[in-house]
Amino acid sequence: MDTTFTLFQILDIAAAIAFAITGALVASRKQLDILGFIWLAVITGVGGGTIRDLILDVPVFWVQDPTAVIACITTAVVVHFAAHLMESRYRFILLFDAFGMALVAVVGAAKGLDAGAGVLVAIMMGVMTASLGGIIRDTLGQEPSIILSNEIYVAAAVAGAGLFVTLRYLDIDQGYAMSASFAVAFLIRVFAVRYGWSLPVYKSRAGRDMSGE
Repeated sequence: MDTTFTLFQILDIAAAIAFAITGALVASRKQLDILGFIWLAVITGVGGGTIRDLILDVPVFWVQDPTAVIACITTAVVVHFAAHLMESRYRFILLFDAFGMALVAVVGAAKGLDAGAGVLVAIMMGVMTASLGGIIRDTLGQEPSIILSNEIYVAAAVAGAGLFVTLRYLDIDQGYAMSASFAVAFLIRVFAVRYGWSLPVYKSRAGRDMSGE
């Protein structure tokens, strides 16, 4: 149990840093001061995991151990002084967002299973954790939300979380299951960005005439 908790703790911190980088890069695009960098980095870094833990009724990871918040603050300060070195900040946002999404999709699903949730709930925990941090970041930063675009994002999170739950139910070692599921979610997202993949979208059409005439 202690080993599992330590693994979740490490992965939560890694995911928080990845999302914190995207929050800080959005702050750089908006030309905010250093406190703006820190605010966006922290809220993006821990937002999804916070809601996940509250829903699962388990101790919120950064309240139990503030290392993730400290890591987010440190990340914000570093990005504040280094953002100008990145030629395409939006490209870096997409890259780190893909990494964070894939990681927390798996961690969220794993935490769901560890808390005794069923298959569907565990997958939902992964998807919610993966998407909520980005939603908060885009809303506060007044950026177009990736979730509301035609890009493959939630589908990648579903694939990662779903594969992890499936592998665990097949008794595959947790480490192997996490690695494979992370790779699938990350690669789907990266290839979707690179090649412009998208799912079929709803097409508006005229409604049915209900007049009976």
